[in-house]
Amino acid sequence: MNKGNIGLWIAGAFMLAMGWIAFDMLRPVSGGGTGSATSISAVRTAKVPVLVEFYADWCGPCKVVGPMVEELANELKGKALVIRINVDEDPKLSREHGVRSIPTFIAFKSGRETGREVGGIPKERMRQLLGL
Repeated sequence: MNKGNIGLWIAGAFMLAMGWIAFDMLRPVSGGGTGSATSISAVRTAKVPVLVEFYADWCGPCKVVGPMVEELANELKGKALVIRINVDEDPKLSREHGVRSIPTFIAFKSGRETGREVGGIPKERMRQLLGL
C-alpha cells in the first residue's frame, strides 16, 4: 500500500460503510410476533373489551409489566382480550396507533379506542382501562 493512496483507502472504507448502512436501513423488517396485524384485527371484531400493550424486549419497564400483562390475560379469559405487540417486530402498526413511548396500553371497545396509558402501570389500572 502506497502512503500516497491512504486517503483513497479511507474514503473507500467510509463509502463502503455508508453503503452498508443504507442497504441495512432499506431492508424490510419482518413482522409476526405475538401481535401481528392478524391479532390486531381482533380489536375490530371482538365482542369483549380489548387491551393492547405495545412493548419491546429491550425495554426495562416493559419487562417489569410483562408478567402482569400475562397474568391479566389469563385472569380475564372470556371477559376481555389482551394482546401484546412488539414494536420492533411490527413498527408500522405502532406508527398507525401513534405509539411514541413504550410500554403503551390502548383499550378498545367495539373497535374504538376508549383509553390510553403510557408507561409501566399496575394491573389494577389495566383493568380500569378495560372498564372491568
